[in-house]
Amino acid sequence: MSIKNAIDGKREWRALVARVKALPPDYQIVYKEIRNYYYKVGPVGLTDSDGILAGIVDLFEAGAASGRAVLEVTGQDIAAFCDGLIEGLPCYSDGYLEAGRQAADKAMQKVLDKAK
Repeated sequence: MSIKNAIDGKREWRALVARVKALPPDYQIVYKEIRNYYYKVGPVGLTDSDGILAGIVDLFEAGAASGRAVLEVTGQDIAAFCDGLIEGLPCYSDGYLEAGRQAADKAMQKVLDKAK
């Protein structure tokens, strides 16, 4: 990653944060919870300028402009809303899960080999 790309990325992130701060308070709260959830799950491309978070801000801006409450936009189950947006997308956590599975398989194979 070049310095120019890093600076551009930081500029885009700051612009996104400014857009979030312009949202009504209820939208800001839900956005922050969604962002924190995604930080734990780790979908690839989360913070890209055309990534998931930018798309959520677009959706929230449209919802706020039309006078809808945030839960009318996301539905009552925000976790289901989040999961639906990343369904089928690669996540960084997938790699950790696969590495854990492989380590467990190796350990079990050693146990089975010793038992023979």
